[in-house]
Amino acid sequence: MELSESDYELIEHCFPKHRGNVGASNLEVLNALLYLIENGCKWRRLPRRFGNWHTVYMRVSRWAKRGVLAEVFAALQARQLLTLNVEAVSLDSTSVKVHPDGTGALKKTGRSASARAGAGGTPRSTSSPRTSAPR
Repeated sequence: MELSESDYELIEHCFPKHRGNVGASNLEVLNALLYLIENGCKWRRLPRRFGNWHTVYMRVSRWAKRGVLAEVFAALQARQLLTLNVEAVSLDSTSVKVHPDGTGALKKTGRSASARAGAGGTPRSTSSPRTSAPR
């Protein structure tokens, strides 16, 4: 899933202008992002043909914070250059909080009757050490 130069020209207006010397074009970074989305790999596993993974990550992060990505994907879908289809959703303990009732049974906080200071009474069992008589 990669965009060609002619496809990119249709959505080029969505991207911010480059400032200074930029190593990777917006098209290269967008194709790197599409590769990550399609293959579900980690940033560090991005193939070298897309350039340094950290450079791609930082630019995509800035685009996401500024709303550029939302505008780009809306333009891609409006021109039918890309169709997104969510096939699977995954939830795990890092993204879902446990309900307070799901943390286990409540601990007993009261003391038992025999542990109270004034419980008194005879002990329920008596034990004495056994001694053996000398022979």
